[in-house]
Amino acid sequence: MIVAPSPIPTMLSEQSGAASGLRLLSVGHVRTGRTPGANAATGRISFGTTPLAFAENDDKERVLQAADIVRLVGEHVALKRKGREYVGLCPFHDDHSPSMFVVPHKRIYHCFSCGAGGNVFTFVMDYYRMGFREALQFLADRFGVKLTPRKIIAEPTDGPSVSKEQLLAASAMAADFFRVILRHPQHGAAARALAERRGITAETIERFGIGAAPDRWDGLRLTAERKGLSADVLLGAGLVKRSQEGGQPYDTFRDRLMFPICDQLGRVIAFGGRRLRDKDDQGNEVRDAKYLNSPENPLFNKSATLYGLHLAGQSIRSSGIAVVTEGYMDCVACHQAGITNVVATLGTALTPQHARILGRLCETVVLLFDGDEAGQRAADRAIEVFFASPMEVKIATLASAQDPNRAPGLPAAKDPDELLKQPGGLERLTALLNSGGVDALTFRFDRLVKQAEGMTMSARAALVDDEMARLAQLGLSRVSPVRRAMIVRRIAALAGVDEATVRTALAAQPPVPAPTTPGGQDGESRTAGTSGPRSGAARSAEELLVAAVLTDDTLLTAIPADQRSLLAPASLPDGPARRLAEAVFPAAGPADGFIAARALSSLEDPELQRLAASMVADVEHITGGNPQNLRRAFDDALLVVKRRNADRALPAGNDQATVLARIAARQSMHASVGKDPRSIPKPG
Repeated sequence: MIVAPSPIPTMLSEQSGAASGLRLLSVGHVRTGRTPGANAATGRISFGTTPLAFAENDDKERVLQAADIVRLVGEHVALKRKGREYVGLCPFHDDHSPSMFVVPHKRIYHCFSCGAGGNVFTFVMDYYRMGFREALQFLADRFGVKLTPRKIIAEPTDGPSVSKEQLLAASAMAADFFRVILRHPQHGAAARALAERRGITAETIERFGIGAAPDRWDGLRLTAERKGLSADVLLGAGLVKRSQEGGQPYDTFRDRLMFPICDQLGRVIAFGGRRLRDKDDQGNEVRDAKYLNSPENPLFNKSATLYGLHLAGQSIRSSGIAVVTEGYMDCVACHQAGITNVVATLGTALTPQHARILGRLCETVVLLFDGDEAGQRAADRAIEVFFASPMEVKIATLASAQDPNRAPGLPAAKDPDELLKQPGGLERLTALLNSGGVDALTFRFDRLVKQAEGMTMSARAALVDDEMARLAQLGLSRVSPVRRAMIVRRIAALAGVDEATVRTALAAQPPVPAPTTPGGQDGESRTAGTSGPRSGAARSAEELLVAAVLTDDTLLTAIPADQRSLLAPASLPDGPARRLAEAVFPAAGPADGFIAARALSSLEDPELQRLAASMVADVEHITGGNPQNLRRAFDDALLVVKRRNADRALPAGNDQATVLARIAARQSMHASVGKDPRSIPKPG
């Protein structure tokens, strides 16, 4: 994926025929005055006889100008500079080799593998599954643009459907409610006491938005009703449940320390709650779950959500390392101690979606697990998730970070939170993480070697056969040749056979289909990454003309008025160029160099958006971003179209008079548009 930074126009000389540098679809430059060659009365470029009007949308244009596409994409994908562009792993398909380019001076991104592409609007809409208005508001907030107030008209619905906007509003309201309760002298006392016992500071409480749920069945529900939120919205967000008797709504979270769960944008999408009391007033064990998470909903998929990622993302990108813990208390404790590249899973094992999200942000993952047997099994499962990934995966267990001088009877730390509370715990945990832990495959095979100790020959053979079958299922055929050779060597050593025997046994394993292509923040497949147009294919002359105009609309003034109809949509053959021209050229307004921004934001068809980004990205690579090269490519393509149209108008027939007339017409054509010897028949 390539992301382009905010453009600095490259000015050309007046003799070159272009008044400004290249601009891509989403460029937000505003230029004053009229371009020479435009209609003197209207300032509009016209194709044939009908001027093309443009319906102004100031909000979109101002957001396009303000938004920095490199910053935006770079917050979700680790980008590396490559010449004038940036490159990274595409988030819209299972990308193992960086194929997404961000082009700052064009303000577009494009994946040369899956075809995903567009501007800042399309990136946010595809990545976060937002509608346009939601994406507009998000980008305006993100880059400090004040939108024009608009009147919201409620649309009639057939039933009590709940929108994502309503779910987000309910979650944000609940987060505010829980924070207020935590500060309440009475209702927040128990939660504050627990936070103090756990060593959570006021600064950390503020940073993570930690709150408290009161020991009531209707505290949140009544507050939400006063704010105009319906029970259906609260149910959809998982904030209330319905009683089995009577179906009355009641609060999901009661008497708990509350941890907001946020998406990568920092928006609250769910909650985790830790019960405040382990025993009731009579001293009996409380039977409620110690930790409780929100149920999944359209905003929250726990298999694709990592706790703390919105706070850890920048640190992960800058360090190139992500540390993964098993619970949000461990994550909070690490951040409080100054280790900020830490995230946590949410009551579930690591999933392929988690691996793909981390893979876009860093190259190394350290899995920090408890030292008990359950932690060892969790490490084994996590290794399998990352097995076919090109990422470097390390395993760090707390067993190697315990205090060797621990006093007799002092229990070992069960998790990072406990370790950090011990004297010298931060130093030992930091040393463990700095050492990088144990390579994931080494960890896996060391455990297999221990498991095989004392086994009979038959039992060891069965163990090795099972391991080979499992590795084949995990995608051994898709890992790099060097890594595969290292795995074969370890299996051979475990089995006590030669490597050729292992390769033969692996080749006999049934083929495993590649995983479905994921995309976006939650790992689900995206339209943007499944059927988009690929770049690199040969472009027709018509496609090059349209793409060149989208890159620099001042090229339109290079066409004499009587030949401008060559680019009119009706004059183009059926195909991508015509469909794009039909959608884009009606948006052409004054020849002010702003057609690019208008074009991409005016396209409503996602396929056309990707097509436009693909065509412009191709032109950028063909011309090397050089305005003179662009002009030459445009002139060459225009000449091809002129010749082709003139050739179609030649008289048909094979009699001598018709042939002579055709030769004369071609000679006349070549006198005006240039000679192409290959197309002139030799008189016989």
